[in-house]
Formats: sequence, structure tokens, C-alpha cells
Amino acid sequence: MPLDHYVTLGHSGLRVSPFCLGAMTFGEDLGWGSSVADSQAIIDRFLERGGNFIDTANVYTHGHSEKIIGDHLGKDRARRDRVVLATKFFGGMYPGDPNSGGSNRKNIINSAENSLRRLQTDYIDLYWMHAWDATTPIEETLRALDDLVSSGKVRYIGFSDAPAWKCAQAQMIAQFRGLSPVIALQIEYSLLERTVEGELVPMARELGLGITPWSPLKSGVLSGKYTRQNHGSQKSDRGMFVDANLTERTYDIVEALTAIAREKDSTPARVALAWLAQRPGVSSIILGARRLDQLDDNLAAADITLSAAQVQKLDELSKPSLPFPAGMEAIAPSFAYAGTTINGKTAPISPWVPQKGGTSY
Repeated sequence: MPLDHYVTLGHSGLRVSPFCLGAMTFGEDLGWGSSVADSQAIIDRFLERGGNFIDTANVYTHGHSEKIIGDHLGKDRARRDRVVLATKFFGGMYPGDPNSGGSNRKNIINSAENSLRRLQTDYIDLYWMHAWDATTPIEETLRALDDLVSSGKVRYIGFSDAPAWKCAQAQMIAQFRGLSPVIALQIEYSLLERTVEGELVPMARELGLGITPWSPLKSGVLSGKYTRQNHGSQKSDRGMFVDANLTERTYDIVEALTAIAREKDSTPARVALAWLAQRPGVSSIILGARRLDQLDDNLAAADITLSAAQVQKLDELSKPSLPFPAGMEAIAPSFAYAGTTINGKTAPISPWVPQKGGTSY
């Protein structure tokens, strides 16, 4: 799907590009990000290509990421209005202050005001809860977010890295109390992280949350840079995120990506992104790039469509071990609808169901 073929995000009317520009790498404050000039060039290239969705957070490079975006877009109101600008609250910005982090009303409001200042805008298009706060009632969080929407400072709200049951609880509370609904879910999702398919993905699809995966290349592990042949010799500045994932299973997946890339005259990274883009429920994939060439390479994934056989090969190699009750949806029809065809699928007949003549007693 081309970058300028937009999709609605979850059960909302907000149109976003199928790839989202992640701004976690904007700023060199942590020793490994993009310079201000490079960050601005990346923003420009993304917008020129038709992308309209930019994602950051208050804590990314200690607020510098938001400031870089604000300095570059905030002075041009027409340009800013054409961008779907997303940021997050939750991370504490003032060590020692117990109210400067989390999902309590005080922090949500203060964080929004500070993000608006750094972003040099008077509204946030999509405001994410960065993680679940077990110490704050979800009703308090939802009320505070709804107040921000009512005031015009926030347009839509989303959840990131929260358990499925908490997302479902929040969505039901919002629905029955007439509060602003959650329209999107940001989660780690890739060929190497598919456990989200057990609960989070089905929940999101059922309750109208558009999925925006982060780390779609698993910190570069799926880029093709790390192979069985160069194991131990290829170093990364994100060592702790990379080294633990360099397993035999990973190398099997990378080799399959490389083979498919040859068939497509493409790259392993693009194939990995194309696989994710074709997953049910995925709306917009968050791409992180520190250089223009990285961004260009990743955006080229929009031009790739994998065949059913190619998808099946990657599915088989990356199949996750999912917790209960995953798999029950395949077994349950044999108990309830044995031998009956519904929605084009015929349920097998279970030996636990009377084979003929109705009940046994």
C-alpha cells in the first residue's frame, strides 16, 4: 500500500498513512540518536512521500524529540495541521516527584500542557497512555483524557503497552459512560514478537482499536544485518536489545526473509515490514530511522505484496507459543456446531458430541 493511501485508525474517522514516523531517535541526548538537522530532514522526506503520521513521547530524549518536531512544524500552522501528531504521557520527567509520572489526573494534565509547549501547538491529534498504571483507577485516567478532548487540547486517545483485559475494561467504561473511546493500540509486534496475537490483537479487532506496531524489525534484528554466518562479529549499539534475540530460530527467519527478498528483488527488512502490514488489525506501522537512507529503505516496503505461500512460510517459522485460551477458537466449533457450515467453514464432528440420534440419555 503506497504511503499516501491512507487508512482510518481503528473505529474512528482519523486518516493516517500506513507507515508512521517514530521519533524516539530524534536528538543525540542519549548518545545514539539523530542530530537535529538529520531529524528535520527525515521529517521532511516522510511528509514529501505522503506520510502524515508522526509519533513521539514526552520522555523521548528527555523532551528533546518533541522540541525538535515543534521547532520544525510549529511555526507553520498549515503544515502542522496536515500532520497527525501523536505523543504520550506516563513517563516521569522529574525524578523524586511522585506525581510527575503515571496515569493520574495531575500528571496527565501537566504532561499535556508541557508537550503542547514543546511541540509548539495548541492540540495533540492522538494522545497515548504510554503504559498501564496499576496504582491509578482507570476511571480517573479516562475522565482526565475526556476532559482534554472536551477542551480541544486532544483530538483522540490511545493506549500503549497495556494488557488486553485493562484495555477492554477501559473501552467498556468509556462506551457506557459516554467518554472518549480508545481508538488505537500501540504494541510491540513483529515476526519475533507474535505473542500479542493471543489476546491483544483479537481484543483490538473486536473493540475497534487500530494496531500500530512498534519495533517491527526487533531493533534491527530482522534487517538482514545479523546472520548465522557473522554471529558474534556483528555488533550493535543496542546490544541488550539485539544479542538476546540472536538465536537459531531467529536465523531461520532471517534466512527465509533473505530468500523471499531475492524473489522480490528487495531487502529482508522490507519483506519483514510487508509481512506485518498484511497482518489482520494492523493500521499503521511505526518506523524508526536515524538516517535518510534507512527511512527510504523501510518506506519501500509499501510497494511489496507477499504471496500466500511466502506468508505461510514466514508464519510457520515464527509461530508463537501462545497462552491459554489461544487455540480454543479452533476447537470450540466442533462442540457447538458439529458438521454444520457457518460463514463458509464446516465444523468437524467431535467424538464428545452425539454422533446420531440426538442426546444419549
